[in-house]
Amino acid sequence: MVEGKSHREATPRAGAVSSEVRQDEGTNLGGILSAIGAARDGFVQDQGMQASSGADLAGLELVTEVAARMRRAMATVIVGKPDVINTAITVLLAEGHLLIEDVPGVGKTMLAKALAKSIDCSVRRVQFTPDLLPSDITGVSVFNQDLRDFEFRPGAIFANVVVGDEINRASPKTQSAMLECMEEGQVTVDGQTYELHKPFIVMATQNPIEMEGTYPLPEAQRDRFMARISMGYPSPAAEVSMLDSHGGAFPLEAMAPVTDGDTVAKLIDTVRTLHTSAAIKQYVVDLTTATRSTPALRLGASPRASLHLLRAARAYAALAGRDHVLPDDVQALVEPILAHRMIPAGETQIAHRTNSEVLHELVRRVPVPASAR
Repeated sequence: MVEGKSHREATPRAGAVSSEVRQDEGTNLGGILSAIGAARDGFVQDQGMQASSGADLAGLELVTEVAARMRRAMATVIVGKPDVINTAITVLLAEGHLLIEDVPGVGKTMLAKALAKSIDCSVRRVQFTPDLLPSDITGVSVFNQDLRDFEFRPGAIFANVVVGDEINRASPKTQSAMLECMEEGQVTVDGQTYELHKPFIVMATQNPIEMEGTYPLPEAQRDRFMARISMGYPSPAAEVSMLDSHGGAFPLEAMAPVTDGDTVAKLIDTVRTLHTSAAIKQYVVDLTTATRSTPALRLGASPRASLHLLRAARAYAALAGRDHVLPDDVQALVEPILAHRMIPAGETQIAHRTNSEVLHELVRRVPVPASAR
């Protein structure tokens, strides 16, 4: 089942989009610091370095202002979860996709719909079911009797915000229809390539408890989600507040957009210009490399994970009003960005250690760079 609040016609694109990951060489200036505060001081750049980053103050002010409005609007629907809301906005500004995984009834779909409704743009909601077809997602060519030719009817993926509910209930064939869309921002049907709208984000939910009638996401698709988050149960005080606000009303229906798609695109452009030193890039690579070499994991983080971690750290720094990335930004995002991509080794499973515990140990072991100069 597909729902949408607005729709724009897809336009063909002549060539496929290609993406290149540039690897910047940098000298590892590492060395474990006695305190994270010392690392933070070492990363404060002089005015000349900050000016060269290209992130203007007006752009950063717009990022923080719009993000604050989005947080306030979403907080009227999602009570007592500021960190979850902030991570969702971070993924949006980092041009990623979000996987929300948790038990039933904690507000997974509500979070996705709240973020979508805070933006005045095209939104589609897809209820993933076993009988959903790939063409329902990507679109299909239909013969037009009047024109005597085939015309393309866009599918649910042609929207700025796509909310996929219970994504693991669709068949692997349908799940695979999302791969090109999520990685390259385009759809190819009958040999013709169509570019998706910008900005573009997929927010999918899944229930890890009830596995009957589900198809686990393959590693290739999990790796395309920039971050995975869990809602968790609210605190008793937050749950009482939720009863007050949701008991006799529906805050999501009363929620109004606080920004639009064009503004979000400008925020994304600003985030791209944030200064990231060679030492920070080396730190990101050191962290992901550590996941590949530790015996606690059978599968570590991919190079795509390194790129996602860097992009998310830029967005996280921009939301804090900074035009440069600190090691703190990277460390704050290690778990939501990397944990869902890793497969634990047999010994790790026997010891009942989680991927998050392994990551926290690796973060403690990997030296934090002392300076970005």
